[in-house]
Amino acid sequence: MTTAKTVLVTGGNRGIGYAIAQEFIAQGYRVAVTARSGEGPAGSLTVRADVTDSASIDAAFTVIEAELGPVEVLVANAGITRDMLLMRMSEDDFTTVIDTNLTGAFRVVKRASKAMLKARRGRIILVSSVVGLLGGAGQVNYAASKSGLIGLARSITRELGSRGITANVVAPGFIETDMTAELPENTQADYKKQIPAGRFATPTEVARVIAWLASDDAAYISGAVIPVDGGLGMGH
Repeated sequence: MTTAKTVLVTGGNRGIGYAIAQEFIAQGYRVAVTARSGEGPAGSLTVRADVTDSASIDAAFTVIEAELGPVEVLVANAGITRDMLLMRMSEDDFTTVIDTNLTGAFRVVKRASKAMLKARRGRIILVSSVVGLLGGAGQVNYAASKSGLIGLARSITRELGSRGITANVVAPGFIETDMTAELPENTQADYKKQIPAGRFATPTEVARVIAWLASDDAAYISGAVIPVDGGLGMGH
């Protein structure tokens, strides 16, 4: 068991974020999730926050710090998509996705770093995507936001690495979620053909890699991009 105790997962009310929160709870951490709506899993503290609003993030951290103590592990998972082809994509479609997925991660990292610097320890884990490495047709905004997280993590590593703080990126591939379940069967089959593992990941498989990065076993890993994609993005 790691000595880090308090974890915050942004966007922890559904999908991968929900699974990440569940895994940390199962491993004995104190877990808070931020959500715009809905609730995190049983055993977590759900706090209303929107990652596009610095004031709401600050308020959320204040509540979490009072109830669970300083955040020692931050998992920046909140994200949105607005997929469409470049020629049809409005500037608002682009900037809204960047503001949530990339600037949103910056906002929560900046707020979390205060307590981490004071404690001289911390784990920052940014949830990217294989699309951030491979690109995706119709996903100029999303891919740019997700690849931007790599530069964020590596710069944080250079700034804060000597203070016992690590910053890493996890890049999931296709995951079994409500969204992929809604895809037509032939589309799912086409995607699986591209994946050497021949299947989608379970959310738990992603969550366990993230929990491992938060542990003492991963203390000397920082600025890394860890794919959890069944081999889809090899070489990127």
